[in-house]
Amino acid sequence: MHVLGDAHASDPARREALLECYRACDPDRVLQLGDLELYDLPAPTWFIAGNNEDFDVIEALHGGETPPETNTVTLLASTTATVDGCRVAGLSGNYAPTKYDRPRAALEGERRRHFTHEDIERATELSDVDVWLAHEAPTGLLSYGYDPGCEHVNALLEALSPSLCLVGHHHKHREAEIAGVDVVSLAPAWERYYTLDPESLTLESHDHDFGPESVSVG
Repeated sequence: MHVLGDAHASDPARREALLECYRACDPDRVLQLGDLELYDLPAPTWFIAGNNEDFDVIEALHGGETPPETNTVTLLASTTATVDGCRVAGLSGNYAPTKYDRPRAALEGERRRHFTHEDIERATELSDVDVWLAHEAPTGLLSYGYDPGCEHVNALLEALSPSLCLVGHHHKHREAEIAGVDVVSLAPAWERYYTLDPESLTLESHDHDFGPESVSVG
């Protein structure tokens, strides 16, 4: 199973880098960590929405619709899917303190990029999650002289106890164990791609010369 970090495919060069990952690797199935911005892809792809998306498309997917340009993608938004026998779940969106307590239906325009308390509450009802996808990082993973993580994500890790959590948004490869969970922040798709063994949940990192560099997670 292939795994990709942020794509930002509205940028032509980054769109081409994303498509090159698919062409070169010819994956059967892909997990993607948000800021995708391209929903017609060469292989089935399960993704979480980031803070940079076509939010009309994301809202349609939230509502159970399948716009024509989304035939190969599945949105994980406090929902689960079984991929290669692995139970994968995800939280779409990023955190905004001023929007968190509002109903999701009240978010408009670009503010649809955020998750709300409703999304967190739905996510806590999930069970038997092997791999958790989040665009927002938990606390304890990254530092910029301050911790950019979100404690709501930590609470989900504690409640769901997945074996592995994969994080987008920050464009940095970082690893930590948080609440007993192996957590990895992924580099963006234009820098590298990853492969995940669905049985051992071992993650490997690959540069774009397609030579693997083991990250030894899981």
